[in-house]
Amino acid sequence: MSLQTSTRAPEEYRSLIDNLRDFIDQEVIPREDLKAVHDGDALRRVANELHALALTRGLGAPRARPEDGGLALSWTECCAYLEQAGRSFLGPLALRCGPPTQPDIFALESLATPAQRERYLQPLVRGERASCFAMTEPAPGVGSDPRMLSTSAQRTSDGWVINGHKWFISGAMRADFAIVVARSEVGPSWFIVDMDNPGFQIVRDIPTMEPFDIGGHAEILLKDCHVKADALVGEEGKGLAHAQLRLEGARLFHCMRFIGLASRAMSIAQEYALKRESQGVQLADHQMVQSMIADAHIQLYAARQIVLDVARRLDTGDSIRHHSSMAKVFVSEAVYQVADSAVQICGALGISEDTPVSMILRMLRPFRIYDGASEVHRSAIARRALNYRLPA
Repeated sequence: MSLQTSTRAPEEYRSLIDNLRDFIDQEVIPREDLKAVHDGDALRRVANELHALALTRGLGAPRARPEDGGLALSWTECCAYLEQAGRSFLGPLALRCGPPTQPDIFALESLATPAQRERYLQPLVRGERASCFAMTEPAPGVGSDPRMLSTSAQRTSDGWVINGHKWFISGAMRADFAIVVARSEVGPSWFIVDMDNPGFQIVRDIPTMEPFDIGGHAEILLKDCHVKADALVGEEGKGLAHAQLRLEGARLFHCMRFIGLASRAMSIAQEYALKRESQGVQLADHQMVQSMIADAHIQLYAARQIVLDVARRLDTGDSIRHHSSMAKVFVSEAVYQVADSAVQICGALGISEDTPVSMILRMLRPFRIYDGASEVHRSAIARRALNYRLPA
């Protein structure tokens, strides 16, 4: 995004984080209804109410401009902000910093034409419209290997005709428009497609293990889907480079939010360990439990430091492709292990839905797949480390 590093004074920033922490504790977490985790309409209503309340507190989207209701935080400042927001399932929704909206905004800030900014980006930033990013396809289409992209875009006299099959498109069930990745004669390209386009069909909402998922994960068919010439986003044939731009910020925001969610799970487990007795002593006095708690805090500390380092690199304008991959792999696995330990400490209560712990575990597990599976990132990290060059 076209933002400079924030110049907030340290005391002003600490006050902002304290305000946010209090907002999440006092307003957001109490509004979580564990029985309504799959009720998208109810969650949207609550998120909108919380967003209005957040604005009265001077809280908003961390990277958006102040004139759009945002805070214009630097990437470094986002670390603590997003961790606090992420402690609640509803926090990122209330603060307009959840996926896919946030990474779509990040990409469109750099790529959108003036007309696209007015029609799509600005309403997206203001929360008046919702977006989704349609890239993943069923086999044999694109998954982890971008070279397998099969959705096509054929040029016409006044635009493009798109044909293809997409699935697991996060947020599509509530989106107003999609950023569709399709292959033109030049190469992979991006196109904005309104959801009411006659050639754009949502087949179904694919159920997943995640609770509090208000946007769903849609399966989509594009059949003779005609869009105007001005639907092209960025440069034709540069779709994979555009996707990398989008993913770098998205991975980091995921990491920040999920550190907050994992830390909340461990906090719940620690409170339980201090109350529950086992074999005549508090659960917290057992060395095996202490070991799990200690390892969790080590993992959270390491996760925060690696994310902070990547955020600083972003603020200085460095390329973070290599470092964001390492951060994504480490953090996705660390936060899941922390949540898994929290479940183990809580025992049977941990696998129930009487507390949010089991839901936190289910929220964190897909991150090892989303935005690139850990195995794919490890391969890319190793190849770059070995200075290996992929064939054209």
